[in-house]
Amino acid sequence: MIQIKRTMHTIYSENWKDYELLDAGYGKKLERWGNTHTIRPDRNAYFPTVLSEEDWRAKVDFEFIETTSTSGEWIQRNPEAKDEWQIKYGKAIFNLKITNFKHVGLFPEQQTNWDFIQQKVQKDHKLLNLFGYTGAASVVAKLNHAEVLHCDSVKNVINWGKENMESSGVSDIKWVLEDALKFAQREVKRGNTYRGVIMDPPAFGIGVKKERWKLEDKFQELLKSTKELIEPGGFIVINTYSPKLDAKEIKRTASAIFPTQKVEVSRLSMKTTTGKRLDFGELTRIQF
Repeated sequence: MIQIKRTMHTIYSENWKDYELLDAGYGKKLERWGNTHTIRPDRNAYFPTVLSEEDWRAKVDFEFIETTSTSGEWIQRNPEAKDEWQIKYGKAIFNLKITNFKHVGLFPEQQTNWDFIQQKVQKDHKLLNLFGYTGAASVVAKLNHAEVLHCDSVKNVINWGKENMESSGVSDIKWVLEDALKFAQREVKRGNTYRGVIMDPPAFGIGVKKERWKLEDKFQELLKSTKELIEPGGFIVINTYSPKLDAKEIKRTASAIFPTQKVEVSRLSMKTTTGKRLDFGELTRIQF
């Protein structure tokens, strides 16, 4: 029997030239994306800031003001700032913009996953990116010469991903507009396999056909489906942000479904330039 490693430690995304988490506290975070600075709400920033409010205001270009837990508006603090811009990660070029919610088109804490993909994915390997959002992981894998299939249920983020692909100078990512879990289950029936599957499922949401999604209800089914898609030597990476699915439950569920695989559940975090730690949920890696 292979010994299973089930550890809980912290993985940091760091050392990225075009992005910095400058400071965090009092429910907000101050970020630099290239030359653009934003202030966004973050419930995990429950501690005091290091920099003063005047320091934050002196830097910021855009600030998102929450009105409810699911809505708010962007305030442009710098009249000369552009609401669309680009940043780089290696050879990847990501197009960012102010949206109708607090996101700008990228989850920078997932940089550690892009590093992992670069280490694990080689030429002609197949990668499946489920709940792929604007395609950062897909572009990174394609730049590593992988065969990439990207699935998401939202048309405008699929189109955004295509823009990132084109800006990064690559092509031939296969884009699938579909419910990610249902697509994975159909891939199992078709007998398709992948070197890696990377997933960023939402805690809750609405599917293509307006069906409701709750991650805690679908997590086990999602793991069982993707298990059948991995070829020998492959991996699964899952980001989870649901307060109703904690690390203990993730470890219990994943270890039961993958009893002979290497299962690692870590806290995904970033450090501010002022020395604070900001947590972003759990990161699970399963290696075959």
